[in-house]
Amino acid sequence: MNFISHHLLLLSITTLFLFLSISAAEEDPLSSSSIVSRFQRYLQINTVQPNPQYYEAADFIISQAKSLSLEYHTVEFVVGKPLVLLKWPGSNPNLPSILLNSHTDVVPFEHHKWTHPPLGAHIDSHGNIYARGSQDMKCVGMQYLEAIRRLKASGFEPVRSVYLSFVPDEEIGGHGGAEKFAESDEFKKLNVAIVLDEGLPSPSENYRAFYGERSPWWLVIKAVGAPGHGAKLYDNAALENLFKSIESVRRFRASQFDLLKAGLKAEGEVVSVNMVSLKAGTPSPTGFVMNLQPSEAEAGFDVRLPPTADPESLERRIAEEWAPVSRNMTFEFKQKESIYDKFGKPALTAIDSSNPWWNLLEEAVRNANGKLGNPEIFPASTDARYFRNQGLPAIGFSPMANTPSLLHDHNEFLNQAEYLKGIEVYESIIKSYASYVGRDNFKDEL
Repeated sequence: MNFISHHLLLLSITTLFLFLSISAAEEDPLSSSSIVSRFQRYLQINTVQPNPQYYEAADFIISQAKSLSLEYHTVEFVVGKPLVLLKWPGSNPNLPSILLNSHTDVVPFEHHKWTHPPLGAHIDSHGNIYARGSQDMKCVGMQYLEAIRRLKASGFEPVRSVYLSFVPDEEIGGHGGAEKFAESDEFKKLNVAIVLDEGLPSPSENYRAFYGERSPWWLVIKAVGAPGHGAKLYDNAALENLFKSIESVRRFRASQFDLLKAGLKAEGEVVSVNMVSLKAGTPSPTGFVMNLQPSEAEAGFDVRLPPTADPESLERRIAEEWAPVSRNMTFEFKQKESIYDKFGKPALTAIDSSNPWWNLLEEAVRNANGKLGNPEIFPASTDARYFRNQGLPAIGFSPMANTPSLLHDHNEFLNQAEYLKGIEVYESIIKSYASYVGRDNFKDEL
């Protein structure tokens, strides 16, 4: 063999070795590139409300279940809205199980206000993955699966059975998904001890965890009065009465906001009130009749009550101050959820030594070299409330540190390094939960 032929052979062997190495890395399901690629594929499935492609998402989730040898089946509590339930059987089926819940739907977006396509799952030069659902909450659903992939590869076998539920419709209230699921015989058969659901990103290095959430009261206040000429000043016009109501609401909102700004209460501990709609005026072909004062006017408010609030006191305030009959006003709730569970207790999960699941979570996060901030009440609403309503402990947790909160915002993204780190955190949590054989306080008390 001459010198040139020898070097050509070495070059060919080297090229082949590099090709095989790259191919092996691409095919390795545990490689970072494979993990991120699967996340991108899930993000690219269009599950945007109001017309989510639920069956496409279900097929993808089931394909992942098959690759992990997990048991799976779908349930439709509402036709056209499949709930996918996966199971990793534990060695002791008599022990209550673990439920890892996530939702498959995402909120709409304004495409022209995004730097990258909202369903493209584009990764920029900083490693940020841009997509609707990257934070809320397709990341969590995939992190559950990737954590199980890692645990299975390590040879870990759970003692308790681990269930994963991928539910529809959370972004429109969860009534066609988690609510029906939590109340079903299907759910009772799972014998669940603890539920994990979504949390929020943290701009600091500390992860956020939630043990309760505020209940939505969607309130509409309506004022009526005699119509009048647009130039006439008189008392008790519909809009005048509505403005008095709005001012009363504004003063209450300011009092709650002052507590928040002063640091006396956290966001999830105050009653939030925000006006979200205003309806008045007499339509005309060119807009509104400008010289006619309307006989009706109404405003809509998104009110959120923490589990520590006094709902009776607030309802009295609404009736006596915000919408008094004396000003020709009425009110109705488009949605009004109780702050109590079905046993009449505030729907809160214990965060002390009485709850072994909370202690295990804290320890598992530390073991994964993560930091957990002070426990919080979730400022909005998640599907976790439906499980708490059944008297079960439920913790909201999304392992996204050093991340701006962009849920429902333009340019929602999650950095791939944070995503991968979150998988390690869930691996630690699932391993800890699925191995726990101690006394289950909550199941014993119910």
